[in-house]
Amino acid sequence: MSLNSIFQFLVPKDKKFFPLFEQASQNLILLAETLHEAVNAPKLERENYFRKIEELEAIIEEITHKTHLELSRNFITPFDREDIFALVKSMDDVADYMHGAASRMRLYQVEKITKSIRKLTEINLEACQHIGVAIKELKDLKNLKAISDACKKINKLESKADNVFDKAVADIFENETDAKNIIKYKEVLSALESASDKCKSVANVLESVVVKHS
Repeated sequence: MSLNSIFQFLVPKDKKFFPLFEQASQNLILLAETLHEAVNAPKLERENYFRKIEELEAIIEEITHKTHLELSRNFITPFDREDIFALVKSMDDVADYMHGAASRMRLYQVEKITKSIRKLTEINLEACQHIGVAIKELKDLKNLKAISDACKKINKLESKADNVFDKAVADIFENETDAKNIIKYKEVLSALESASDKCKSVANVLESVVVKHS
């Protein structure tokens, strides 16, 4: 038995941090689902989805704040403090960028939703679902392979998002003649691509935890 395993055996079961991680990941999945539904909904129905996205982003922000408070109050943590901080911060960042994409669509009155926008929201939703799987396995750190597998899938999705983004931007510059539309679509696409980057940041933190406990 490794020193890490002995330490985990001796430390009381965490009842503060893991519920917060799970709440964050569940709300993150719900936010990603709502955004994907928004871009596939008729224009007149999108406002309701955008309001829900705002609410979910605020919930995740509050969970992040609660986690920071727990870190300041508790000496013993289920794993390294910097990893806990980085994990909630990166999930919060994913939520921020997805919310940012929705805010830009709303603010810039983007009427036509392109295939690329729909594809990126689909990729982000799938990545967030894999984050949820990994977070559930984080509780007892017994199934490290499941966490690693989820992280690999997230990394592949991030590469896929990069390709979709690059092709979409190239297509905008080639076919769009209205400068305002170029700016609108590039802003939305950039926010969605940044969200996928932050999903990869979540995976990086999870992989760090796996390495330290394997």
